[in-house]
Amino acid sequence: MSLMGSLYVGTSGLQTNQNSLNTTAHNISNVDTEGYTRQQVLQSNKIYNTISNSAQGVAQKQVGMGVNYSATRQVRDIFLDATYRQEAGRSSFYEVSYGTIEEVENLLGELDGTAFQESLDDLWTAVQELDKTPESAVTQGLFIQRSAEFLARSQAVYEGLSDYQDNLNLQLEDKVSEMNTYANELRDLNERIRKVETAGIEHANDLRDERNTLLDEMSKMGNISYGEDLYGSVLVSFEGTPYVTADHVYEIGLSTDAITGFSTPFWPQNATFTLNSDGNKVYDITDAKVFSFSQPISSDLDTDIGMLKAIILARGDHRATYADLQDEDYYKDNVAQSVLMNIQAEFDQLVHNVTTKINEVIADASNPDTNYLCEEDGSPIQIFKKVTNNGYTYNTITSSWDYVAEDTSDVYSTETLYTIMNLKINANLQNNPATLGFVLEDGSIDQDTTNKLKDIFDDEDYMLNPNVVTKNNFMDYYSSLVAQVGNSGSIYNSILQNQDATVQATDAARQELLAVSTDEELGNMIRFQNAYNASSRYINAVSEMLEHVLNTLGR
Repeated sequence: MSLMGSLYVGTSGLQTNQNSLNTTAHNISNVDTEGYTRQQVLQSNKIYNTISNSAQGVAQKQVGMGVNYSATRQVRDIFLDATYRQEAGRSSFYEVSYGTIEEVENLLGELDGTAFQESLDDLWTAVQELDKTPESAVTQGLFIQRSAEFLARSQAVYEGLSDYQDNLNLQLEDKVSEMNTYANELRDLNERIRKVETAGIEHANDLRDERNTLLDEMSKMGNISYGEDLYGSVLVSFEGTPYVTADHVYEIGLSTDAITGFSTPFWPQNATFTLNSDGNKVYDITDAKVFSFSQPISSDLDTDIGMLKAIILARGDHRATYADLQDEDYYKDNVAQSVLMNIQAEFDQLVHNVTTKINEVIADASNPDTNYLCEEDGSPIQIFKKVTNNGYTYNTITSSWDYVAEDTSDVYSTETLYTIMNLKINANLQNNPATLGFVLEDGSIDQDTTNKLKDIFDDEDYMLNPNVVTKNNFMDYYSSLVAQVGNSGSIYNSILQNQDATVQATDAARQELLAVSTDEELGNMIRFQNAYNASSRYINAVSEMLEHVLNTLGR
């Protein structure tokens, strides 16, 4: 090689090592940057000049032109990324589920500093005291007072559960909006990465870091799958449906139920629609829902991934009442998997049974002929009345008051139901508890009725839900309900802790590859600096040789 040609070797070394030093400095400056991936310089040989290609020689006579700066690559493991994102999504699912259980425990366990159990105990105590002295205005007044407190606290707990449903619905709307924002940012990054990399000069590593961070966040929302096309764009599917393409985002829509106000995520591109009188689209989302709940929630089936699905499951699709527990198949398909709906229905069932059984005992003892335990119109006295109607209707044919049957066929309608939010205390009894009297026409004390009131608290006729065969009395029913919540919370907490450990272990393995080690980078810096100095000295040596040759020839 000529001395002039030898300069190529030196200058390539200077350029390559300068670029390597820049990359190392970039790594060190981003050591604390979240989502940053360590970058690594790839070097290769430049072309060789062939001097001789003799068939008799063992090898060609070639002279190298130096080193080439090929690329700066990210140090990542796609399999660890995929594992981390799946497990992070699963962890988010159980984080929401456990958080919901914790909220339910707070609502049931404490209410303005007073446990709900106390209101049930106080009502039971009042019934026992009433049984001791049925004719006493004091015990009658205490019975009505405790009944009112029981109903008020029941309604406060149910309202708390309903408010949390609304809170979850707002969270769902926010998370869907956040997810669409991520998707649009991802599409924009795809475009910016293509612009940088299409020229083939460099890799847009910092932009790829931003994109990988977005994929990490999106994986927490639901089950995503993704892949990179030939042009460097990442294509994302969400819950099995195309979501982000190279240049388009199929945004997730929200359909709001007119009755419940709850939102349901759906794919507008898969839904049919009609135009209303205002020209707005009215979607039919029957076959376009983002999430399918046809399969049970299971890690084996990968159906327990993502906080969006967990929020929808925890919230449910309506305010549940005891009517949701009447049909075993309906309960299994629509209520059992929803934490809040399950508790709402079971709690409402307890209040429904307590109130209707008390009303039933009073109604059975009422006598319109003597106006005993009857209202002024002759209907049986109800301690717990419905807000929407009287609960009894007058039969002109039999000249009697007939009980209005409760229609549990429509779980969205509570008009005929003795359900928590459709109950109120008899105002006449609150003003004058002595109306009860419990003294018969002959002046004797109606001990039989108060005995029956006491007996209903001991009857073991009540199951939590169709999946539970154990029967309880009122006191044990509530204890079983609380125990069920506690057991569910313990299970969710255990799963969540295991998931968090898995996520942390997977992320630690990722960080071993992609995180910046200052010690390693400082070592690289010294190595590249020495190489740079060596290249500089090489050029100086060649320069001196050229100067010597020129000076010698010039004499």
